[in-house]
Amino acid sequence: MIGRYTLPEMGAIWDDFNKLGCWLKVEVAACEAMAELGEIPKEAAAVIRKKAVLEPSDLARIDELERKVKHDVIAFLTVLGEKIGPESRYVHLGLTSSDMLDTATALQLTQAAGLLSAKVTALRETLKRRAQEFRKTPMIGRTHGIHAEPTTFGLKLALWYDEMGRDLARLRAAKEAVAVGKISGAVGTFAHLSPEVEARVCARLGLKPDPISTQVVQRDRHAEFLFAVAVTGASLEKIATEIRHLQRTEVREAEEPFSAGQKGSSAMPHKRNPVNCEQITGLARLLRTNLTAGLENVALWHERDISHSSVERVILPDSAILLHYMLEKLEGIVAGLRVYPDRMMANLESSKGLVYSGTLLLAVTRKGSSREDAYKAVQEAAMKCWEGDEPFKSLVKKDARITSLLTPSEIDEAFNLGHHLRHVDAIFERVFA
Repeated sequence: MIGRYTLPEMGAIWDDFNKLGCWLKVEVAACEAMAELGEIPKEAAAVIRKKAVLEPSDLARIDELERKVKHDVIAFLTVLGEKIGPESRYVHLGLTSSDMLDTATALQLTQAAGLLSAKVTALRETLKRRAQEFRKTPMIGRTHGIHAEPTTFGLKLALWYDEMGRDLARLRAAKEAVAVGKISGAVGTFAHLSPEVEARVCARLGLKPDPISTQVVQRDRHAEFLFAVAVTGASLEKIATEIRHLQRTEVREAEEPFSAGQKGSSAMPHKRNPVNCEQITGLARLLRTNLTAGLENVALWHERDISHSSVERVILPDSAILLHYMLEKLEGIVAGLRVYPDRMMANLESSKGLVYSGTLLLAVTRKGSSREDAYKAVQEAAMKCWEGDEPFKSLVKKDARITSLLTPSEIDEAFNLGHHLRHVDAIFERVFA
């Protein structure tokens, strides 16, 4: 639960019932694989399949046993034994705890990656729709926070769409990286079970066998998953930060939705703050912190220590749940984003034509002036505009260094907004083709 927002799908992946359900899937698959290879009786595997059914009420019994034995896997196996009966002697036969735990974690991570990919896809569709809506809506582009040259709001949205496509590719690649199981024993040598058992277990579960493992699947795989999550979060933070800037009172070109009855401040009734975008910005920091912890987990002692385990119990579910929440939150923000084209145009024009200085520089240079002389003439006129009230074009038309090279109509053409936006359709074609 985050605020009033619940995550029925993503939260369910990481709750104890699904976690233990994944454990159960691994143990049953191992029994069935061994039965196929003649290593345990097929009748026993059939009984295990039938009786190894996890009920919500079993969680309390497992918790009770864990408090006593101080080992979650043993508590789980004990409850399975109580449910299955004599055939339970074949459960966990030849396995070490991490065989089951790491393979089950792979199931949870692939489930989570699937949901995250679906959320990114949904956000991209919303970004695409709104990009088309504002494809030709002019606004000022800013570099260093200062007015630069004209762009369109649609291009800004298209850029976000494109970046989220790379995030989607990273999440899908990370899903492949973690979709591996291991049933290779205490140090990865298959001392008690054959590689064929591992191959059959993984095939049953929709995973690939890890080509080589120790007691654990190597944690660079989990770090890759956390990296994909953290980078996606950084992209969301980038979008949220931009919206926060555009919502500033002095800018007010766009703002996140503000619902009927919503209140922005306990002290100032006029306030409409970008609180949702600020929340996304803050949560992105947590994702990066979790990635750092995941990178620390890569270096374990020899064939395995347990230093990673307690960390992963926090960072894997938390990162997946947080990103899922952030994606849904931002999709709602983008879908309901309030956009003010008139304000965008007013801000574009507020610098009295200075944003066309680059086009003018090129026009003068193309007429035969050296770049240095052209730059000096244009910059001097621009500085007068910055510090006074006269429009830039008016100042330019009074400068003999410029008018000796450009006709009045050529100067007017240098101040043509359409010149800057003439390739917007071509960019859209490249992004959305």
